[in-house]
Amino acid sequence: MRSRYTAYSLGVDDHVFRTWHPRTRPADTVPDPSIRWVGLEVLDVTDGGEGDEEGFVKYRARWATPAPDDQRGQLEERSHFVRRAGRWVYLGPA
Repeated sequence: MRSRYTAYSLGVDDHVFRTWHPRTRPADTVPDPSIRWVGLEVLDVTDGGEGDEEGFVKYRARWATPAPDDQRGQLEERSHFVRRAGRWVYLGPA
């Protein structure tokens, strides 16, 4: 979850693409360059340990847009992750 947030905040599309399950991944995973991600708070984690095949992360991510709009908001989601070929990938909202 944290690596995906960092990839979004830095605009690293390749990491976003590679950590999204191919079954649910959209055709375009390029982060919106007009949105600046300004904070991540992990609220809850269920499963997702070393011996697990799936896990859930509830988080709140804050965003902002540049002037002149200067809007602020937050995204809150409980995300479902699964292990695929030994790596964790984002499946979608749970």
